Amino acid sequence: MKNLNILTPYNILIVIVFLFHSSTSQDDEKFKKPNVILIMTDDQGYGDLAAHGNPYIKTPHLDKLYAESTRFTVFHVNSFCAPTRAALMTGRMSDRTQVHSTVYVRNHLAKEEITMADYFKASGYHTGHFGKWHLGDNYPYRPMDRGFDEWVGIGDGGVGTANDYWGNDRMDDAYLRNGKWEKIKGFNTDVFFDETIDFIEKSKDEPFFIYLATNVPHGPMNVLPEWREEYEGMDFKMRTVPWGDTKDLFASITRVDQNIGRLRQYLADNELDENTIIIFLTDNGSSDGTHVFNDGMRGSKGSLYDGGHRVPCFVHWPAGGFNKAVDIDKFTAHIDLLPTLINICHLDNLEKSNLAIDGRSLEPLLKNPETEWEDRVIINHVQNIVDKQIKDKNIIVYTDQWRLINKNALYDINADPGQKNNVAEAYPDIVAELSKKYDDYWDELQMDDYPYPRPIIGTEYQEEVWLNSISWIREDLKVHSWNQSHVLAGEKAIGFWPVEISQEGPYHFDVRRWPKEVNLPLASALPEAAYSDISTNGKPIKKGAGKGIPVTKVRLKVGTQIIEKAVEGSEVGAEFIIDLPAGQTEVQAWLIDGEGNEQSAYYAYVKKV
Repeated sequence: MKNLNILTPYNILIVIVFLFHSSTSQDDEKFKKPNVILIMTDDQGYGDLAAHGNPYIKTPHLDKLYAESTRFTVFHVNSFCAPTRAALMTGRMSDRTQVHSTVYVRNHLAKEEITMADYFKASGYHTGHFGKWHLGDNYPYRPMDRGFDEWVGIGDGGVGTANDYWGNDRMDDAYLRNGKWEKIKGFNTDVFFDETIDFIEKSKDEPFFIYLATNVPHGPMNVLPEWREEYEGMDFKMRTVPWGDTKDLFASITRVDQNIGRLRQYLADNELDENTIIIFLTDNGSSDGTHVFNDGMRGSKGSLYDGGHRVPCFVHWPAGGFNKAVDIDKFTAHIDLLPTLINICHLDNLEKSNLAIDGRSLEPLLKNPETEWEDRVIINHVQNIVDKQIKDKNIIVYTDQWRLINKNALYDINADPGQKNNVAEAYPDIVAELSKKYDDYWDELQMDDYPYPRPIIGTEYQEEVWLNSISWIREDLKVHSWNQSHVLAGEKAIGFWPVEISQEGPYHFDVRRWPKEVNLPLASALPEAAYSDISTNGKPIKKGAGKGIPVTKVRLKVGTQIIEKAVEGSEVGAEFIIDLPAGQTEVQAWLIDGEGNEQSAYYAYVKKV
């Protein structure tokens, strides 16, 4: 592999120091392992906080945390959900983890990766994840396969995705508890904080690590109507989209804020606040709030400009001395949090981890914000909803001072924080240097040739694997199938599922048009359901009607084997038993009507007989 100088000598020294420190720290009886709660919200931008200058939003508890924390003011993530989460969990740039998209299996964290939870668990911590995972929904990609003892979350992508429980709308939803669906009363933000507090209550006699990742204010921004009331009459510019409006956005964030206050009060009441590290950050720029306040930045979620990837990051730890208002303006990123926690929590080095961490420990800056901080290069692609990445397309190469976008636009972020002036012609040497860094990075990783992530079928770890249309590899990239709305509309996408068969033998396939919890016949339409208790854009939500597909036959192809069978109108699924060899293969299923029109089946349930 080529040396990109992304892992600088300073970075390597820091890695050596914390690995040596972790190997000796267990002998230090005076050190009491701190608890860690890592809180990440979804689609909340830098400007979606009162403490950052937003004049309208109500976030008193986050403002208090801000006032009692070390704040990294130039902190960067990816521009989309899953790539940020992959980098956060591994300390490695998302491209290395093979995560570059939010859907169609390219959001699955490569099974060879070592996660933050793996480090904590190996070091004697109880580990829990509550909320949005978005890094894989079948074995070996689930939180329970990646170092977490306890997991309560939504379908892998979010509310209303094809792999979420059908009809979830944020109120009284079904959640995956360690891989099994369970109905839980309440608003989903409240549920995730409830589960966090319950986990602490059971674990508080031993150190714990919690990854609490809300899926708000990501759309659909469904809220109870009364939560919008405090934003009525305010003179801000409204923006209305199908998944919510500005009042829904602010109300969603305020609900998170209230729960953060509740969690901190619980920690104080149980004398856990002193030695608990709370880290707060968000996963990308704002999706819907930049029209109100964006702290002078250009861009929003999905953008290559700073508004897409510069986010809040607060670190609060009274026992460590990080409980006063301190700003650190050094160029830092999500990949730095894992090495920081390895360092300050004295986590064990994992012998099985031979993957180089791209991040560097922030501990020197936490102890002394004036510490010399060597510059470095970070590279991100922003290529969502594609199968394979394309060289030179939608790329950013950035340093403390420079932002190179698509190799043809260069911005001096120190002189031009709003990124209004392209100075590429004035600094051709900088453009050439950063372009070379990118070319070397691409040549090293060969991202257009990444293997498909494959759920493993027939293991003791997951009795039945659930294949659904968010995990297709599609023939036509313009036809989408990742959301329940696409399933409702009967979108005629054609795709296959890459899988791995764990052992030779017979396997049972149940191919369906609707998921099991709907349990409708293959050919049936889905009637519109009753109003929900919550609202979007101030209006009650109806569960939408779904198109009927007049299915008369179902075809299943696994590897080279093809089976076709006729189905009656009353059958909810077509069942097949196929003898399969062990190894990697592809699964594809079609729904066929009486005129021979065919489209891929949206769901298939597979288990070893």
